[in-house]
Amino acid sequence: MRPNKLRNLLREDKPTLSTRIHSSWPSIVEVIGHTGLFDYVEFVGEYAPYDLYALDNLCRAVELFDMGAMIKVDQQPRAFLAQRAIGAGFQSVLFADARTPKDVQECVRSVRPDTPGDGGIHGFGWRRFTYWGTGASPEYAQALRDVVVAIMIEKGPAVERLEEILAVPGIDMVQWGPADYSLSVGRPGQRNSPEIRAVERRVIEAAQRAGVPPRAEIDSVDQAKYYLDLGVRHFSLSTDISILFNWWTNNGQELRRALES
Repeated sequence: MRPNKLRNLLREDKPTLSTRIHSSWPSIVEVIGHTGLFDYVEFVGEYAPYDLYALDNLCRAVELFDMGAMIKVDQQPRAFLAQRAIGAGFQSVLFADARTPKDVQECVRSVRPDTPGDGGIHGFGWRRFTYWGTGASPEYAQALRDVVVAIMIEKGPAVERLEEILAVPGIDMVQWGPADYSLSVGRPGQRNSPEIRAVERRVIEAAQRAGVPPRAEIDSVDQAKYYLDLGVRHFSLSTDISILFNWWTNNGQELRRALES
């Protein structure tokens, strides 16, 4: 089976870099891969339209490069989406909207193998990553153990029970979600307020104490220093639609001013 690059980097305690895409067009993955700079690409399936064929094709494009793939899945049906994505070739899953330790336990169980020792619920599925003699084998079970489980910390109840959530076995990474958090505590649109930023810092520091690597989503390199100073070593750099919107806005405004001068 294909090595899980993100898992290996985490085991080696090395930093990681990703970027996010809404587009399910495999050529976008190839463009990212040709840079040779990203350890994995995250398909934000929580927001983007896609079908199961798209998941297979995204992973085919990823596998052309020394790069992994993560999918961000909705809160429901999280187990179905995670298992079908893993079957397509995704080697890491970012679970959205967890609120309680039980939610997080269910996320972990959904990707781990259904063996007495692992306690997961992911059985054998004759899907893309199990073709050609790898199904229901020790290698198959190990691949499921190696799937990287990342959890969004983005709800008020999750922050209230943060230490309990971070103690759930099997969590590999956490990601702060300021937009959802500000909404869930009755402060929509205040994701960058000092109070919300203070909660983010608390989440990062608690994760580090628990030995769970926090990841930071940033829109530009100049935003990295704040997180680097906090000891964060895992980053996701912007998303395709934000990159396009910002380019079109900035350059469109400049050209519009030139046309109207």
